[in-house]
Amino acid sequence: MIVEITEELESGLTEAERQVIEYINQHEDQFLKLTITELAEKSFTSPPTVSRAVRKCGYNGLSELRYKLSAMIEDMVEGEIVNEIFQKSVTECMKTIEILKAETILKVVRFIKTAQKIYIIARGSTAWIAKDVELQLQLLGYNAYMLSDSEVMKKSDKLFRHGDLIIIFSIKNSTPELLLTAQNAKKVGANVVTCCCLPKTDLEDYSDLSVLGYNQRNKTIEDFDIVSRLPLQIIARTLIDYLNL
Repeated sequence: MIVEITEELESGLTEAERQVIEYINQHEDQFLKLTITELAEKSFTSPPTVSRAVRKCGYNGLSELRYKLSAMIEDMVEGEIVNEIFQKSVTECMKTIEILKAETILKVVRFIKTAQKIYIIARGSTAWIAKDVELQLQLLGYNAYMLSDSEVMKKSDKLFRHGDLIIIFSIKNSTPELLLTAQNAKKVGANVVTCCCLPKTDLEDYSDLSVLGYNQRNKTIEDFDIVSRLPLQIIARTLIDYLNL
């Protein structure tokens, strides 16, 4: 309903003016396209009657009323977009939790507890998740270090040692340095855990454990290739929360 008809407003409207308001409220989808003359014809009134009815409702003219309806429609569309984004986050959370296995999480925890050093590896926008995990592990007393520099990754075989744990965070394993890091880790006998949202990547071939999350692309920002890291955050939080028990 565009125009709310209160008792006070209704008492001040003539029958013809009431017809105009009722027509507008019942035909919101058509109202924006109608001229004042067409609206008068549709409501079986006259242009002056339409003008008076609109002014009695508190608007300076038909244009102002149209603007209000346009704003309402825009708010509805924007609200639907926000709800879609909410639903995307809910879906990613629920599906990631569904596919996470307690056994896998516990194995990663055991790797963490027995590791000499822990290296958390990530590139690009995923690096801030790795940085947070590094901080949380350090606060819990672990020797944790975050690596995001591609040049360091290429020479990581000189850094890793037997008994170390390498945890790699990646949405879809599209960075070659991550694979090279996993290969270097296996060369020296370090354990590798991959946290990824794309199954059956090359990283899995060099991983002792693979922890998968569910990722759903948001079509509204797909042109910019912006991908949610929420599943990786859920995996990271699950590990940290368990270690903090």
